[in-house]
Amino acid sequence: MSVFPRPHREDVLIAAAGLLGGVLLWALGLHTQGSDRGLSGSWVLLPVAAISLVELVRRSAPRTALLVATLALVADFFTLGSVATIAMFTDIVYAAVLYGGPSAARRIPWGTALFTVVVTVAAVSWLRSPQGLLLGVLAAAITIAPATTGVLVRNHRDAAEAARLRAEQTALLAEMDRTQAVMAERARMARELHDMVANHLSAIAIHSTAALSLDDARTSKDALTVIRENSVAGLAEMRRLIGLLRDTGDERAPAPAPTLGALDSLVEQARTNGASSGLTFTLEDRRGEGSALPAPVEMAAYRIVQESLTNALKHAPRGPVTVFLERTRRALRVDVVSPYGDRPGPRAPGSGAGLVGMRERVALLEGEFEAGPVVADGITGGTADADGVSAGANGTKIWRVRAELPVDEGGGTA
Repeated sequence: MSVFPRPHREDVLIAAAGLLGGVLLWALGLHTQGSDRGLSGSWVLLPVAAISLVELVRRSAPRTALLVATLALVADFFTLGSVATIAMFTDIVYAAVLYGGPSAARRIPWGTALFTVVVTVAAVSWLRSPQGLLLGVLAAAITIAPATTGVLVRNHRDAAEAARLRAEQTALLAEMDRTQAVMAERARMARELHDMVANHLSAIAIHSTAALSLDDARTSKDALTVIRENSVAGLAEMRRLIGLLRDTGDERAPAPAPTLGALDSLVEQARTNGASSGLTFTLEDRRGEGSALPAPVEMAAYRIVQESLTNALKHAPRGPVTVFLERTRRALRVDVVSPYGDRPGPRAPGSGAGLVGMRERVALLEGEFEAGPVVADGITGGTADADGVSAGANGTKIWRVRAELPVDEGGGTA
């Protein structure tokens, strides 16, 4: 196993070019210093070879490369000198700042500045001439300049990497938002489809079962009439939903959302569908005059009543079903109570999606929702309790759906 990883291809090319350049300059007799140095001749190739070797690890081991390159530069000072050694040293300084750790990127520029000052002061003191400043300029050119360039390139690279990470995070958040939006839209479509069609299909299922189980011409005719009315209404609702899904919104205006003003028709339809099951339906609207409500609240309340009536048609035994509406200062209260117990005769199967949809609608408005069997204490048949909810006899169980939908105080008066 090698101490250093495999060198980068560009580092190999730099090392080879530096070594060949140094050998060529030596062969041509081009040196940076006079021939009176202690180590003349081919000794100049030793620093060239050493610094060419550490060029191979300028990325993987920049601190080690800088240390060896500094020693090679010092050794080059005691030979005839080579431009190749100086050029490769500047590259090593640049690589140490660019590929080294954050501490190296901070310390090396300050170290090169200190080195330049020391060389300049020493040269001026030794030569006792302003020409010593030229050595300071040379020291700055081979240390400060590459170190500063490395800092600039490193900062640009870090900024580009940060921008890329921000772009990836933005794309990830956008994808998460898109996924959540798709899931929310699918849940909304499921609620709308269930609320619009379940009522009609439940009536069709109940009356078709009654028509098949009872051998009576009049009963079958009445059941088929109800079946036809609900199938036509269900088809109309389905077509409206499909139209909403296909509509691009360019030309046609959006279809109006159901409001509480249509509750009379909804209860009347339930009264017709539930007559054969012995169910009676009553609407008690105590909202008062001028109690304007936000559209989302009206639609949620309408769908809650619609689904509650559908569940009563599916599961409730014979008895009264009461829809109660009341507007308080801060909320719209919706109560639907129906008989609870075993139901004789035909009944439609349920999946529980209706209760889930009602709970989701109320949660979207940050309201309160309760649904389940309760004991109708203090409630007598055909009368209302203190809350204004009618139900069966004392002590009997009823199924109660209760929702409180928050309303802005400025939305109307109680």
